[in-house]
Amino acid sequence: MQEFEHNNDSQDEGKGKSLSGAQTLIRGLEILSVIGDGTVNLQDIANKLGLSRSTTHRLSTAMVEQRFLNFTPRIGYSLGAKLIELGHKASQQMSLPRVAHEHLSLLAMATGDTVHLGILDNDSALYLDKISGSRRIEISSRIGERQHLSSTGLGKALLLDHTPRQLEEIYNREQSQYHTNFENWLARMKEYSRQGCAFDLEENEDRIRCVAAPIRNAANKIMGSISVASAAQYMDDQRMNELRIPVIATAKEISREFGWQDKSIFNE
Repeated sequence: MQEFEHNNDSQDEGKGKSLSGAQTLIRGLEILSVIGDGTVNLQDIANKLGLSRSTTHRLSTAMVEQRFLNFTPRIGYSLGAKLIELGHKASQQMSLPRVAHEHLSLLAMATGDTVHLGILDNDSALYLDKISGSRRIEISSRIGERQHLSSTGLGKALLLDHTPRQLEEIYNREQSQYHTNFENWLARMKEYSRQGCAFDLEENEDRIRCVAAPIRNAANKIMGSISVASAAQYMDDQRMNELRIPVIATAKEISREFGWQDKSIFNE
């Protein structure tokens, strides 16, 4: 419960330990984080952060005035409407290709292979970025093109949360592009889902293989995927399994940029 009292503030600051501007900002952000995690009582917030009650009250009151926090008597604090406004603006400003590009560049440099970024768009995998590796290999993919979901690594990674029924609908729609029966394909997809990554075993393009993993948002929903692709001669089964680690790690890093929190969704 908030108590609108400031009688102890002078005592805190009289001790010569008043917060600097940077400290004030950091403490304010910490208060937002604690309240976001469900701590709503003033004294509990102060205890968690190791602050005095009066300092916590002063900072919280300022954030209520600026609409970063709400306060309800006999209930406590909650996050305010200003954060919703800023969150909406942030989501508009965060372009997946822009945020992911540096991560993709580092992955291409580390592996020497071509790296792709894509999203699910109108029942197909839409390629948003492509960074060529150091190997002299021509991969026909291009930014802006659409590919089938069931045969590309990028597309399969976008489907790892789909139900068997949804997967069957996609398979039936694209079966002319695939060269195995549904039961075998579904078994592979279940294994890919368990592993947190998907393979393309020359199913989309002759002599081209790839390893792909999903990018997730703050709600843990798949919002895109990345893949490392190369000629089959550089992608035997052993190397594909080894590539799972850096590909999944890169997908995690991009996911964190969009608020995803690691809860062992990707299994390494």
